[in-house]
Amino acid sequence: MSGYRSFAYFYDALTENISYRERAEYFDSLIKKHGGRKNILLDLACGTGSLSEAFSEMGYDVIGVDSSEDMLNAALDKKFESGHNIQYLCQDMTNLDMFGTIDVTVCALDGINHLSSLADIEKTFERVSLFCEPEGLFLFDINTPHKHKNILGDNTFVYDLDDVYCVWQNFYSKNDNRVDMSLDFFERDENGLYRRYEDGFSEIAFDESIIDGLLEKCGFEIAGKYDYDSFDPPRADSEKLVYAARKVR
Repeated sequence: MSGYRSFAYFYDALTENISYRERAEYFDSLIKKHGGRKNILLDLACGTGSLSEAFSEMGYDVIGVDSSEDMLNAALDKKFESGHNIQYLCQDMTNLDMFGTIDVTVCALDGINHLSSLADIEKTFERVSLFCEPEGLFLFDINTPHKHKNILGDNTFVYDLDDVYCVWQNFYSKNDNRVDMSLDFFERDENGLYRRYEDGFSEIAFDESIIDGLLEKCGFEIAGKYDYDSFDPPRADSEKLVYAARKVR
């Protein structure tokens, strides 16, 4: 399995330490802080839908978009279990196509970093801007070059979970702050034997000045920029930034 298929299958196990309710509450507080409407919310790169579910519970009218059918299948399973009225669409972020305008777009958990180039980031910002309500908000988190170089780097991480063992190897390119990630999953079956699955993907990172410029080029003003999971300003060693951008033209 490849192309996020294995990753989709094991994603929830690997992210079980994340409180999606707390993530949704944080973004909700940003939306309130910057005068956003609690109406139609686009969860961009929604993955398996955990954050979409949390936003729906909080009263947003949620649309989830992801390019992985396997991720969306997992999201649909959660929707059927919860009964929440979430609409899921299988689309590439760079070709985002909505039926109407969106009040708030949220892209969390490194979604922007998963794009393959700066040109693709610009295309995504353009599409979000196209479907954004005037004065609407675009909120996203993004890994910094500092994190790619000093935290992810050429490091290997091991996750020993119930019935699943994962070896996550990173390969860092200093020329473009790209980290290529190779994942090996070992899943234990009912006989105690392990089956191996493989997957891989890349993440890119750019200086915040470049991201600032792209947002402004695509019709947004930066309403706020924060160190991850806080309302503090970015630091030189911030591993992740959170942007709150407002559509102004």
